Amino acid sequence: MALSSIIGGAARAADRADRLPDPKIDLAADQNTKPGEKHVMIVAGGCFWCIEGVFRQLRGVTDATSGYAGGTKETATYEAVCSHTTDHAEAVRVTYDPAQITYGTLLRVFFTLHDPTTKDRQGPDSGRQYRSAVFYLDDDQKKVAEAYIKQLDATKIFPSPIVTTLEPLKAEAFYPAEDYHQNYVSCHLSNPYVRFHALPMVQKVREDFKDKVKPATTQP
Repeated sequence: MALSSIIGGAARAADRADRLPDPKIDLAADQNTKPGEKHVMIVAGGCFWCIEGVFRQLRGVTDATSGYAGGTKETATYEAVCSHTTDHAEAVRVTYDPAQITYGTLLRVFFTLHDPTTKDRQGPDSGRQYRSAVFYLDDDQKKVAEAYIKQLDATKIFPSPIVTTLEPLKAEAFYPAEDYHQNYVSCHLSNPYVRFHALPMVQKVREDFKDKVKPATTQP
């Protein structure tokens, strides 16, 4: 069964109805991109199944990979991360075409789909691996993310200050998760966790970003 065919029947509505503002500044590299060039964003905001499942819906996103960021290569396994003995977060590497979607828009989606005001927790999931984080690959990404967080805090659209961390990361220090974690939402539509937590996020973003989502026929 296709993901897009059942999201309307998700178990609950997404918690937030407010639409976040567009970022006042965006990534200069996206605006000056060459034809065919692809860029990368790496973020964490709770269970990577959910975050990956949402970003796969967006037009211009060519790949979304679940993985680990913030710790060492030796501890980049699901078992180690779940033991709470690493500094990894469950993260998602988003590869995108900046001619179709920009870093700033992806950040707006990211802050729409999770709660950036809870430290080391998203819904039922708690622990440092579930922290809200932007893993910036260069100073320009840091500046855009930092500016957007300040912008959102200034609007007070969230009831509490944003606690999302900005953490430097080398591209090679993102470690893809085990194969069974990839494209988990689309492959496990009957999973109770997916139905109760992931699908409402997908539905929320498909409603709030109608002009940014892929046609249903192209959904993974």
